[in-house]
Amino acid sequence: MRDPLKIVFMGTPDFAVESLKTLIEHDYNIVGVITAPDKPAGRGRQLQESAVKQFARSKGLNILQPTNLKDEGFIKELKALQANLQIVVAFRMLPQVVWQMPKYGTFNLHASLLPNYRGAAPIHWAIINGETTTGVTTFFIDDKIDTGAIILQESTSIEPDETVGSLHDKLMHLGSALVLKTVNHIASGEVNTTLQAPTAELKTAYKLNKDNCKIDWSAPLDTIYNKIRGLNPFPSAWCYLKNGDDLLTVKLFAIEKEEAHHQLEPGCIQIKEHALFVAVNGGYMKVLELQLPGKRKMDSKSLLNGFQFEADAKLL
Repeated sequence: MRDPLKIVFMGTPDFAVESLKTLIEHDYNIVGVITAPDKPAGRGRQLQESAVKQFARSKGLNILQPTNLKDEGFIKELKALQANLQIVVAFRMLPQVVWQMPKYGTFNLHASLLPNYRGAAPIHWAIINGETTTGVTTFFIDDKIDTGAIILQESTSIEPDETVGSLHDKLMHLGSALVLKTVNHIASGEVNTTLQAPTAELKTAYKLNKDNCKIDWSAPLDTIYNKIRGLNPFPSAWCYLKNGDDLLTVKLFAIEKEEAHHQLEPGCIQIKEHALFVAVNGGYMKVLELQLPGKRKMDSKSLLNGFQFEADAKLL
């Protein structure tokens, strides 16, 4: 007979809240919630609580916010909770002393079909790379990143016009259901795992930065289209707008692609029927929504009502 589960849940953003909420709704015993420390945010630099902390507080759960996961004081507090299972959803890498602590192990929910897209941004890179299928995986944590034995997986389609925002929400709900299913298996003692097969052809979910979010207008039409939607709405694809003597940083959000033959240089701007088009290899990118420095996000029609493009304006 297995002991009743006593769960410590670890997570920080909205993506993790759905899994915690589902566990509570199904009457699992959450003895502690570990989340990131409060961080200053906004113009006033006021301390901002994580989404997980806000939800956990609303449910009266015991919350720990360690700055150092190896700190002896934190390890002592964690042991005192006497959890026999730990669940990690969108948190950070755990030291061995933490993930080895509970009797039934520590498992993680990852937003890809492992072993592909290990790393920090699996949802983004699946779209950026033009995938048509992705999913979620639960696996027991080991000493490397996203390499542990797989418990369960669930797949879903990526629609041709999917953005990282819509896929994030789809995987958040799919993931919470998989977390519940995984916990049910652990509670009943019916856990079968599969080791991740080593392969040289793995695709990686690299951490996003300013460089890999910049648009290369000389790339093919589909490559640019996938990149922009794979970064919409966060953190957003960007480029420079050369407009006369001005060089502005522009963020692009909603777009449509149009296949066409033309002789224009990549990045050249065309304004047709109150719409903004950018020439690329293989066609045009129709920009529906963008953001100029210091301005709010706006649709291109609103931009064209108040912004003057020079004849040689170009996106770089």
